[in-house]
Order: sequence, then structure tokens, then C-alpha cells
Amino acid sequence: MRKLMQASLIALILAAPAAMAQNTSPAGTWKTIDDETGKPKSLVRITEENGVLTGKIEKLFRPADQDQNPKCTACEGARKDQPIIGMTILSGLKKDGNEYTGGEILDPSKGKTYKSKAALKDNGSKLEVRGYIGAPMFGRSQTWVREQ
Repeated sequence: MRKLMQASLIALILAAPAAMAQNTSPAGTWKTIDDETGKPKSLVRITEENGVLTGKIEKLFRPADQDQNPKCTACEGARKDQPIIGMTILSGLKKDGNEYTGGEILDPSKGKTYKSKAALKDNGSKLEVRGYIGAPMFGRSQTWVREQ
């Protein structure tokens, strides 16, 4: 009986760190929350390749009476008039300490691209994404929620 208790205790000790580990990568699917309305706006799938993060829109949350896959009419260049679903809106983010920096984020509603940085929060369940012009203090942030 004593050996069984010792074995159980050892198994519990070995399993505990894995159970308590936070999700340390932003890779996955995120629900974007509009920072002005507080309502879900889209689902973005973030992938990581060679240490660089990229995010594409997978779904938009729009009223039923609106186009469910609008085109980016405000965008310029190759993105002009392209469907927003499937569009890369986040690119170039690289790990920098506890943050991901050096990236760009597109606001499809305005057709504007901004510098961006991001940081995981709440044990990896939230991603704080900041878009800015010039310095990070001149921008705005959104908190995205990880989809399970």
C-alpha cells in the first residue's frame, strides 16, 4: 500500500507542471473583440513559421442582413477589393522577451496598416494586440480571446 501511495504521489508531482503550464505561443485561433463596441468582430488564425507570426481572418461576425464576406474596398495594392475572409491581417511579429514585436496589422475597415506588437495575458488565454503609428504610445489596443 505504501509503495502505491508513493507511486501515486510521484505521478502527481510529475504531472502537475504540465497541468499548470501556460500556453506560451500565440499560435491558434483567436476571437477578436472590437475595442470600441466590446463585441466579437472576427476569428483570426495565428500561425508561427520560423519564429514569425502571421494571422489570417477565418470568420467575420456580422449581422445577417450584411454581406458575410465583404471585400476590402478601403485597402490599397494587392488587397484592394479582395475578400476579407482569408486575408492576412497580422504579419511579421517576432518574439522579443515576453512580447512579440516588429509586426504589422491591417485594419480592413479603414484599409490602413499599422505597426504592431502583441503579448500573451492570463496564462495564454488572451492576447493583447496593439496597433500604432510611430511609437507604441500612439495607438490603440485590442484584447483577443483564445478559442478552445
